[in-house]
Amino acid sequence: MLSQVKQDRTKMCQELRAVFVATLDELMTKNQKVIALEADLGSASGFANLTQRHSQQLINVGISEANMMGVASGLSLTGHIPFCHTFAPFATRRAFDQLFISGGYAQTTINIFGSDPGFAVGPNGGTHTSWEDVALMRMIPNSIICDPADGIQLAWLIRELVDKAGIHYIRANRKAVREVYETDARFELGKGNILKQGNHIALFASGQLVSETLDIAEELALKGIDVTVVDMFTIKPLDSNLVIELSKTHDLMISIENHSVTGGLGSAIADVIAETGLNAKLLKIGVNERFGQVGSPDYLQDEFGLSKDKMQAKILDFINKV
Repeated sequence: MLSQVKQDRTKMCQELRAVFVATLDELMTKNQKVIALEADLGSASGFANLTQRHSQQLINVGISEANMMGVASGLSLTGHIPFCHTFAPFATRRAFDQLFISGGYAQTTINIFGSDPGFAVGPNGGTHTSWEDVALMRMIPNSIICDPADGIQLAWLIRELVDKAGIHYIRANRKAVREVYETDARFELGKGNILKQGNHIALFASGQLVSETLDIAEELALKGIDVTVVDMFTIKPLDSNLVIELSKTHDLMISIENHSVTGGLGSAIADVIAETGLNAKLLKIGVNERFGQVGSPDYLQDEFGLSKDKMQAKILDFINKV
């Protein structure tokens, strides 16, 4: 995978909502059973752009997210393949009972795009902020949870999940993020990607923080600290084997996520360490005991300690303490 990482990551990729819609358009054209469901956010998501070409395959349920998951479950039972979009907290926290019972328990298929997780929510504020969406979705048996780093990975995920049964949750910014992968990059569900091979310290990141993690790795290298960087884009099922293997050659493990430190990527890695008896020290970088607030995404990223400089400071402090 190392050769498939962009050398110049300063370029912003296409807005992720545009990538999602373009890929969904492609799938809907090929298969009339693919149905897009929206909760009155067609303009925000770009799903409204599907109306002209796929009017019979697009359903706007209104501001009724729990009902949307119920409708999606019913569509699944009739042989359709639903793709739902709404903001991350409404796709998970608000509709959790429907996802758990009508989705997971009933063994139906629902593909979910939970947009603008964590600091990506920006000025929509605390009610629209999700630091807990991964923790909730991990509790649904056999669910798949993905946090793509860029548009290349997002498009691959949508195409990969369309033929799979079950509850699938993709969390991603609606807007543009920096490119991480080359256009021909290939992935595997449940497998982490080693983006930089180092030693002693392993950084496990997900989502748009993968790019910042690579930046941190470059700056740490200038300080004589050579780290391994892993894109753990599949949070569930987690690549436990990779965690175990890297623990044998690395003294410190660090998780980096746009999510709470409780129940997310860091917790999943901690579970592996605890269950296998690994002699590994883990630092979880994320949000700790906080609600969301209003601000620009850049401001919120720094406010919640997820900016490059603040994350690097935490990493250096951890290294110095242990």
